Amino acid sequence: MYQNAEMAKRAKGAQRACVIGAGSSGIAASQVLDARGIEFDCFEAGSQVGGNWRYLNDNGMSSAYRSLHINTSRRTMAYATFPMPEDYPDYPGHRQMADYFDAYVDHFGFRQRIRFRTTVTKVEPTGAGEWRVSWRQLDSGEQGSDVYGSVFVANGHHWDARWPEPEFPGQANFEGEQIHVHDYKTTDLLEGKRVLVLGIGNSACDVAVESSRIADATLLSMRRGAWIVPKYLQGKPTDELGNALINRLPLAVVRRLLGMQLKTAVGTPMDYGLPEPDHKLGEAHPTVSSELLPRIGHGDITPKPNIAGFSGGRTVRFADGSEEQIDLVIYCTGYKITFPFFAAELISAPDNEIPLYRRVVSPEHPGLYFIGLLQPLGAVMPLAEAQAEWIADVLEGRVALPDRPTMERVIERERERMAKRYVSSKRHTIQVDFDPYMRAVRRERKRRRGAARADNSHELKLGA
Repeated sequence: MYQNAEMAKRAKGAQRACVIGAGSSGIAASQVLDARGIEFDCFEAGSQVGGNWRYLNDNGMSSAYRSLHINTSRRTMAYATFPMPEDYPDYPGHRQMADYFDAYVDHFGFRQRIRFRTTVTKVEPTGAGEWRVSWRQLDSGEQGSDVYGSVFVANGHHWDARWPEPEFPGQANFEGEQIHVHDYKTTDLLEGKRVLVLGIGNSACDVAVESSRIADATLLSMRRGAWIVPKYLQGKPTDELGNALINRLPLAVVRRLLGMQLKTAVGTPMDYGLPEPDHKLGEAHPTVSSELLPRIGHGDITPKPNIAGFSGGRTVRFADGSEEQIDLVIYCTGYKITFPFFAAELISAPDNEIPLYRRVVSPEHPGLYFIGLLQPLGAVMPLAEAQAEWIADVLEGRVALPDRPTMERVIERERERMAKRYVSSKRHTIQVDFDPYMRAVRRERKRRRGAARADNSHELKLGA
């Protein structure tokens, strides 16, 4: 009797999916599974949906600060199945984004499928082609486990802070304050201080601009230069200037067109005393800010080269030999890709590298799918939605995946291509170009069952 019951449980589990996380990617996967009638459970450590966009999220993982706004326009960022409200501004703030996620979940009616305040503690293969997911309810302390045929991993990649590696000389003995931007929330931390922001990404620029209005002094230190893209060009959100034709042009042509517009609109970074980027426009994730360059031009932000070390007390030494007295250092040095519920020998991402077919499928572990684990030139949410639709097709038997050797060959080719396409950095290990990637996923959804290999038409198309 027990054997029959266990077999029945396994048969039921093989038809069920588990979604880890109810952030923007997790709820996209949940919506698709619910619409397809595929049984699933979604586990969320917090008490609300929204993940990183839920300011002060009680799951403890949100990196949102009080002044945060999106840097991709709402029409570009919205789910294909649920546009953002027309009365939203071009670049909504985190509260509007959280409201949007709530409306999305309630519109499609799957909130009751999310197990809030429940963290996934372990995911392990059963040895029978399934996955055992162990969980703990954070309020009651109740623990349990369930068996699933597939697991959609959507726990995000902007929550495990990466500090400078290795530490700067003397960093441990610095007598001022040091925080990672993940822990920056409000401006009261900045008042009356000389603030040094390390980094030239989007968060670094946001915080430096905010600090320049509050702190006694604001310095912006960077290891390399970056191209600064304003949020608006020609009176429109910059990411809305393209069209289907432009998006199919070679990268060199697009780079030239955008470069001409940027030079006309704001000049070059060097015009403002910033270092010349060591890469071409489009070879690194864009830094989007309409306020950084004017604040530098007003003298409210002082650019500095990389930190060379800490000389004792509150003295910070820079690569050009200059020194400054600093009260607070804010490290905007990125995040680690981390999966605390996997054993390290099963799944890990050393140096933020994880081999996934089309950034989704683990060739080594059938039934394991990663949703939203990518950094696009464009918005994540429509891509996460497309990824979920593709994998739902796979689960329903509508399309097939290539065999493992083929997937591994494609992974290696894509890795080589993206290494040539982008600056070598831990922030670019999961980088994709939005439109070529979307086309690649759409082609995957047309793959016939029994198709043995991914031919050249299924590879990411990258411009020269």
